[in-house]
Amino acid sequence: MPVVRRTWLLILGDLACAIVAFAAVVLTRVGLGMFIPVEDFLLGLSLAVLWPSVMGVVGAYHRKTHGEGTEEFRAVMQGGVGLIAATAIGAYATQATVARSHVMAMMPLATVITLLFRYCLRKRLHRLRARAELMRRVVAVGHRASVLDLIAQFRRQPYHGMRVVAACLPRDDYQLRRREVGGVPVLGDFGDVPAVVDKVEADAVAVLACPELDGAALRRLAWGIEPGGTDLFVASALMDVAGPRISVRVVADMPLLHVEHPDIDGIRQLVKSGFDKIVAAVALLVTAVPMFAIAFVIRATSPGPALFRQTRVGRHGREFEVLKFRTMVVDAERIKRDLLDDNESDGVLFKIRNDPRITRVGRVLRRYSLDELPQLINVLRGEMSLVGPRPPLPAEVERYGTDVRRRLVVKPGMTGLWQVSGRSDLSWEESVRLDLRYVENWSLMLDLQLLWKTWSAITRGDGAY
Repeated sequence: MPVVRRTWLLILGDLACAIVAFAAVVLTRVGLGMFIPVEDFLLGLSLAVLWPSVMGVVGAYHRKTHGEGTEEFRAVMQGGVGLIAATAIGAYATQATVARSHVMAMMPLATVITLLFRYCLRKRLHRLRARAELMRRVVAVGHRASVLDLIAQFRRQPYHGMRVVAACLPRDDYQLRRREVGGVPVLGDFGDVPAVVDKVEADAVAVLACPELDGAALRRLAWGIEPGGTDLFVASALMDVAGPRISVRVVADMPLLHVEHPDIDGIRQLVKSGFDKIVAAVALLVTAVPMFAIAFVIRATSPGPALFRQTRVGRHGREFEVLKFRTMVVDAERIKRDLLDDNESDGVLFKIRNDPRITRVGRVLRRYSLDELPQLINVLRGEMSLVGPRPPLPAEVERYGTDVRRRLVVKPGMTGLWQVSGRSDLSWEESVRLDLRYVENWSLMLDLQLLWKTWSAITRGDGAY
């Protein structure tokens, strides 16, 4: 939908959410036989009408917050907490009598309903984008390999709302008459970007890291597309570093990109460890009966133990014994040697879509990741985390290059970016890139977001084999 139409939909939706919260509190008080003074009623109604303005002040209607990421939800939370605080402080400062139901019930309820409304609207937007609707038309500018990678990522994750419709490559590559990359037409070189934008009616330009496009060239490019209001996205050479670690500082009249080191051993990691163990303990209590049932079914349908134990490599290269429900026949490792020629993975992993070693029950367990439930014990032991890179085998680690070993600076996880981005359907390079991105940009909010997305990935069962 057009940006203006979506903005008005958000404004009216937020207003409706606040009115619903106001009505719920009023009806509850009336139902309990409580008297509602006129001034309290008018104050509550005023706060409901003011709600969209508060959302606007905190940036909840900014276009860049819609569709993905946590900024939109963070803005709603910030607006709700801010209005609660302002109302309470204002009442105290003016000695006004304000019904506690407004501060304790109405505004918290309005915040929750607004979050649910925006989540539902976001999921609807994702469904439309999955059908190639409401996509932004993008011109990709960079070297062929980088453009091809960008095209593949946008196609694999359409919820971002970006579709590359044209590409501009370096002059030497463009003059080779190879006028297509990944099914996208190459319509010019770096100097032709403004003309190409006008020709394809692009909404945005994505400039990928390349030495030819220095500061002066980027400035001229921005000037060229400015009249049409086309957005400009510039990819940093630090492709997998983002968020709060990056800031721009002016030093000696020069804007410099400051990159902070990731907080791998600080207080946030202690918080992460505590959070992991608490959630793992609660999850074990909740899933104890289903886990016993799964173990019984495994033992009843195939010979061998219910649990599969395997040596994996954890943080800083320390080995540990990972626990999983057995999904293969007992002599799976022996049979693996006869199947090496059938390996479908393009890296150090061994993957076969229709692996003959997997049992009938095991195939169901893998599809919904139920085989990984015993790893909650590994989390309690401190060997794994709820969220992190995939725990590798020692044989895989021996083949790691210098960059890939970066995955070992944090604990491996039961789920992660690889789990919510395609699971076994990912190539080796894509899996490594996602793991490194997680290491470089970890935050507790990212963990919560990935845990939420994991549920959707598991229920779909895509990429699990």
